[in-house]
Amino acid sequence: MEGLGALLLLLLSLCLLAFGLYCCYVGAIHAKYDHIPGPPRESFFLGHLPMIWRILKKDELMHELFRQWSEEYGPIVRVNGFHRVSLLILSPEGVKEFLMMPQYPKDRVSYSRLSSLFGVRFLGNGLVTDLNHDHWHKQRRILDPAFSRTYLMELMEIFNGKAEELMRELEEKVDGKMELDMMSMMNRVTLDIIAKVAFGMELNSLHNDQMPLPRAVSMALKGMNESRVPFVKYMPGKQKLIKEIQESVRLLRSTGKECIERRRKAIQNGEEVPRDILTQILKGDEAQEETRDDESLLDNFVTFFIAGHETTACQLSFTIMELGRQPEMVERLHAEVDEVIGAKRDIDYEDLGKLQYLSQVLKESLRLYPPIPGTVRWTAKEKVIEGVRIPANTTLVAIFYLFPVFFGTPLLYWTDICTDGG
Repeated sequence: MEGLGALLLLLLSLCLLAFGLYCCYVGAIHAKYDHIPGPPRESFFLGHLPMIWRILKKDELMHELFRQWSEEYGPIVRVNGFHRVSLLILSPEGVKEFLMMPQYPKDRVSYSRLSSLFGVRFLGNGLVTDLNHDHWHKQRRILDPAFSRTYLMELMEIFNGKAEELMRELEEKVDGKMELDMMSMMNRVTLDIIAKVAFGMELNSLHNDQMPLPRAVSMALKGMNESRVPFVKYMPGKQKLIKEIQESVRLLRSTGKECIERRRKAIQNGEEVPRDILTQILKGDEAQEETRDDESLLDNFVTFFIAGHETTACQLSFTIMELGRQPEMVERLHAEVDEVIGAKRDIDYEDLGKLQYLSQVLKESLRLYPPIPGTVRWTAKEKVIEGVRIPANTTLVAIFYLFPVFFGTPLLYWTDICTDGG
């Protein structure tokens, strides 16, 4: 018994020593960053995490909290969580500095969370999560032909067809009384479009979004949101949801594998295939020669499937919302469409360049309501930005959502300036 007691005492002493050293380490981190403005920490260890967790628990917009901090503490704000410190970059000048310079790579910790969802490979090492800039650039160049003007011109028939389906669906549902979730409608039609033009797949989620693949996409997006909450997979009542998210990600990847194998076989048989994203992904695989990896192919399949529709759906939804507040703009848009399109049933590619006011409205919608509200970078060297000394080895969170606060230009006025050439 004496030997066991001595062992327990030794273990307790080691634990106390480790805890003391960790406290000293956290204190040193505080001292390293406390010259940077930021709200008071609620906890020595948790820092500002309790504030953020309360926002997430209430399902409120976290970036509104960042807006308050920007007004109170300035363009660079310190955020503490355990032994990690992140800096919010809240000014256009600061964001430009970090996004325009290649010496600020993606933050490894933040982007690794998207590589997998709850232990299942998700975006892997695709374009969004690739941390090696040279490798990312090589992947991006391989995919460029899928976005060429020539190929996009060939897609107008699909775009027109899906738009016509959307209009028919809206006409059936809208009666002036029933509320309609436009975000859901935009998500479904953009998912149908990206599936068709990028991978040659017909989903028909506009008519039934509970089919397996559309639902898997929806659950994967939900999983991205859930994964932001620390230790969520250990929370009571979350196990069923997490299991469904894992199965959804597996379904996305297995569907992608089948799609890739069919296209690869068609290419090998000399069949004519579209110059879409799927074909370019396979060309990139050929370029890798001996380093080919089917899992990497699936990474970009899932990346485009997820990111290729949700951001567009968000922009369209925000634009519709803002147009509901701006009847003058709706009239002006109607007039432009009548002038350019007239009585034509389908829109030609050349017509798009003539819809200048519509283009300005969409760009202003992106400025006011960016579908991606921010991104995360990392600096290896000490820098001084906006008069604030930023230590080396620091995570930088660039926030785009707050830019309208700095510019403060109303939507209608801004588009009028653009129209007048200002």
